[in-house]
Amino acid sequence: MLLHRRHILGLEGMPADEIIAILDTADTLKEILSRPIKKVPTLRGRSICTLFYEPSTRTRTSFELAAKILSADVSSLAPSTSSVTKGESFRDTLLTIQAMGTDLFVIRHPCAGAPLFASRIVNVPVINAGDGMHEHPTQGLLDMLTLRSIKGKLAGLQIAIVGDIAHSRVARSNAWGFATVGAAVRIAGPPTLMPPGLEATGARIYDRLEPAIEGADVVYVLRIQKERMDSGLLPSLREYTRLYGVTAERLSRYAAKDAIVMHPGPVNRGVEIAPDVVDAGYSVITDQVANGVALRMALLYLLLGGSDAPRG
Repeated sequence: MLLHRRHILGLEGMPADEIIAILDTADTLKEILSRPIKKVPTLRGRSICTLFYEPSTRTRTSFELAAKILSADVSSLAPSTSSVTKGESFRDTLLTIQAMGTDLFVIRHPCAGAPLFASRIVNVPVINAGDGMHEHPTQGLLDMLTLRSIKGKLAGLQIAIVGDIAHSRVARSNAWGFATVGAAVRIAGPPTLMPPGLEATGARIYDRLEPAIEGADVVYVLRIQKERMDSGLLPSLREYTRLYGVTAERLSRYAAKDAIVMHPGPVNRGVEIAPDVVDAGYSVITDQVANGVALRMALLYLLLGGSDAPRG
């Protein structure tokens, strides 16, 4: 099945059957990652550009690895080493790269809506790799892929998303995505880090950690994004950790017995999550990273019109 949409800009409004189709495709492509030689010719001759206006380790690397495994050619552009430093506009950068024969853009940008703008400028698919504090749809999809592989389902699960909600594009994508596939979402964080309008996602909102994680099947911890904060939002990181830090004791006392812990990374150990929780057997943070490659392979494959089954 190929996607009905041309771009992946967000999970808000994406129907459940399309989400499940992406996850099913990613599950099929996982087999390639277990081979001694991780290479198939499915997208040979295709050209992909990763255009990142913000730093990234996991998202950028996994997109580039996914493209190379599928035999696509990859070019990477960072503003600090491009004509952006000479004043070139975002629009002109897009048109310049497209003129070189690019078949798909993967874009991360500090401004919400930048990938949507790009999709109206270029005539090739655009994938949103994170836009400001709006959405991070591929993170949401890989989280669903990870959770489904562990729990065997998504519908009916109780998922608590806790932490710096205001600055988290991951929180928004996950809230929309998990609700769409039938999971019950709870969102918790300090009142100063809770933006208005979250109720529109269907999530239940809490200003305390303990009731939010009570009986939760999944505790999804978000990073405190110090680089995005204005002064005064938190008394101190120590105070945040005391009230909202996810610890083994809190999980044992409140969460479901078989609860798992997720985090999109990078992790601030000892701030939003205790170090022993990061390394515990119920933490699936590295599983999320691994599934990110398969999920992004699936999106490239579906958007660029691969054959009905992976070749090679």
